[in-house]
This record gives sequence, structure tokens and C-alpha cells, in this order.
Amino acid sequence: MYLHTGCQIALSPDTKYFAVDWLGVEVTRATLGIIGMGSIGYKVAQRARAFNMRILYHNRNRRRKEEEEAVGAHYCAKMEDLLQQSDFVMLVVNLTPETHKLFGKKELGLMKPTATLINISRGAVIDQDALVEALQNKVIRAAALDVTYPEPLPRDHPLLKLNNVIITPHIGTATVQAIRMMAEEAIANMLAVLNDQPIPSEVFPK
Repeated sequence: MYLHTGCQIALSPDTKYFAVDWLGVEVTRATLGIIGMGSIGYKVAQRARAFNMRILYHNRNRRRKEEEEAVGAHYCAKMEDLLQQSDFVMLVVNLTPETHKLFGKKELGLMKPTATLINISRGAVIDQDALVEALQNKVIRAAALDVTYPEPLPRDHPLLKLNNVIITPHIGTATVQAIRMMAEEAIANMLAVLNDQPIPSEVFPK
């Protein structure tokens, strides 16, 4: 939130000085709760460890002990336990019938009022009406969304009018290198199918 608004202040023709009390929230040693510890969630945990973050995670299946120890992650069998302890909650789940609107009024209400919700999965994982209400009423401190539903949001959507949310246009993989690797992986999968070989990145393994 401070990055976006701070950029506006720095660029504004009305800015004459920078306020000394323009303070954000420290990431180092904060608690990060990751919901969905698949390959992407695990890579998030690897990066978070570099900031000495305390890492909690909730997943359908618990990771192996050595994988947990490698990133210092602690498993929460109940998502509620993760929500009540986390300063930052990151959603990294696939969109399925089970995860559609996984995150709603109840889950937002369990978060700390000082916490930030981050969604890098799919927009429909969150009940957006409940999120708007939570942000308006300061149930949580802020939200950072790389995904919404629909994309883009209608220009009159209430999320676009809030100053405690930052929205990016689904750019989590938008680098030249990442797109190239994704294309190469897709080609490798197609060639495997055509040659009746095991599919390297099968989404739903038999």
C-alpha cells in the first residue's frame, strides 16, 4: 500500500517534502501464513526464509519433515490456527470447486486486524464482496491482489476505490524468462503425449 501511495507522493507536483512519519510494516521476523504449499507455495517459503520470517502453512497434505525443516515451516492442520497467528496470509491454491470462495467473511474475521491478505492464486478463491466489507471496516489492515474476478474488474468496482488495497494485472509470471520457460514446458508436454511418453507436468496424474 505504501509503495503505491509513496510513488504518487514522490511524483506529485504538489509534493514539497517527504513526511518523516510515513511508516510501513516490517516483513523481517513477521509471521507468514501460506495457504497451499504446493510447488509455488514452497518457493514462496524459500524466499520468505531469507527475511527471517516465521512460516506457517496449511495444505491438504503435510510436507515431509525434511522439506519443512529446509525452510523452517510449521504445519497448521487447521486453517483457523494459521489465520489467527499470521501477519501476512498468502493464498497459493488452485481454483477448484472446493477452493471456490474458500476465503470469506469467517476467514477474514479470524485474521489479525493488523494483517495483510495476499492473493496470487485465482480471484474466485476469495469472496470479493466479503473482502470489500473487511477492508472498508478495517477488519484486516490491507490486501494485495494479483488476481481478481473478473479480470479486469469493472471500473466502478468498490475494490478500486479503497486506499488499503493494491491490485496488479495478473503479472506474477510476467517476465520474458518465465514466459519462455512456460512455453518450453508446454511444448515438452505436447511432445511427450504425441510420442506416448510420460507427461512431465501432468496436472491430474492418473
